[in-house]
Amino acid sequence: MMKRSGSADLPLHNGHVPLWLSERMSRLGLEIVRAMVSEFSSAEVVRRMSDPFWFQSLGAVMGMDWHSSGITTSVLGALKRSVNQHSNELGLYICGGKGKSSMRTPEELMAVGYRTGLDGNGLSKNSRLTAKVDNTAIQDGFQLYLHSFILNDKGQWAVIQQGMNGESGMARRYHWHSENISSFTDEPHTAIYGKNQGKILNFTHKDALATREHTLGIARQDPNAILSEVRHLKMPIHHDVRSQNVDLKRLGAMLWLTHENQPDNFDELLLLKGMGPRTLQSLALVSEVIYGTPTRFDDPARFSFAHGGKDGHPFPVPTRVYDETISVLKSAVDKSRLGLTDKMEAVKKLSELSYKAEAGFQADKDIDTLIASERTNSWKYGGRTIFGPEKPPQKGSDYNQLSLF
Repeated sequence: MMKRSGSADLPLHNGHVPLWLSERMSRLGLEIVRAMVSEFSSAEVVRRMSDPFWFQSLGAVMGMDWHSSGITTSVLGALKRSVNQHSNELGLYICGGKGKSSMRTPEELMAVGYRTGLDGNGLSKNSRLTAKVDNTAIQDGFQLYLHSFILNDKGQWAVIQQGMNGESGMARRYHWHSENISSFTDEPHTAIYGKNQGKILNFTHKDALATREHTLGIARQDPNAILSEVRHLKMPIHHDVRSQNVDLKRLGAMLWLTHENQPDNFDELLLLKGMGPRTLQSLALVSEVIYGTPTRFDDPARFSFAHGGKDGHPFPVPTRVYDETISVLKSAVDKSRLGLTDKMEAVKKLSELSYKAEAGFQADKDIDTLIASERTNSWKYGGRTIFGPEKPPQKGSDYNQLSLF
């Protein structure tokens, strides 16, 4: 049973992920997945991966460019490297990838079937059908170049694939979820992530039933009708983070909690005492990725305020903060698995208290002020971009700690 779960449009970006970031992405991604499996289930991880808004938020909190096409390949690559090493523990497998790696998806799924007792042939058929639908049955000008198949040992799966349109300079990401699919050819997607660029050919739309059965001709439908049943995320062309990209009330309440109201003021957070406000800021956003409900991910750019971006937008990646966040989360998950849940509960409380703080909260600073302060203080946190480490400002510059809301 299947239905596509969502889709997303992203500007095409070239470039690479430096080793210092890709390694951290793998480590943080693994701990987020471990926390979700421990707190919920492997099925919940699969479901979240089929949500384009959550996936974009995950990539942003991991320090990737918050809106570009590279977030798809880099996040899936980082998770495949780390999660597959712990498949026995997590009951999760990530197959396929970009380019030639996508061609190996069937044999990788057969290997998973051999390890788990699942029907490898059936999984491979599902993989081929999702690719055929998005590349052939829907002719929207995007040629697939990435295909990833995420599954658990119960046979529940999600597919994330991405196509490019060289003329428009855009990429489109397609999300599938096995739980929602009743047909591969009758509106199967949970979402398609992409910008409306005109009329498209979609053999999967319900109005194309007669065409499929009798003539197999071309059924041209208005894209708005085609996408009306799925969650659709459209990212802007501009690289910088602007106020319209972020819910300032949500972001401001979180900063007020983590910077001005330290754990001394909250009994629930005493186990996090001693952490600096900047690490609490990152951990609060990571906590929301783990525990947040779907409505919390409609502004993915907000999650880039955890660890910035490799190109310096909204600010350089604070590597020291990144490492401490990974360490705290790993410790919390490890202790939780031993039955010592207090620290994991404290991590959970960060997002809960931030959510409660939003009631009646008035943000009195603009997004540019926040970003400017982060960049000024970036050198203190081991700030780094693809251009190199951040250096301290010249003498006489503002060395104050971040305190904006």
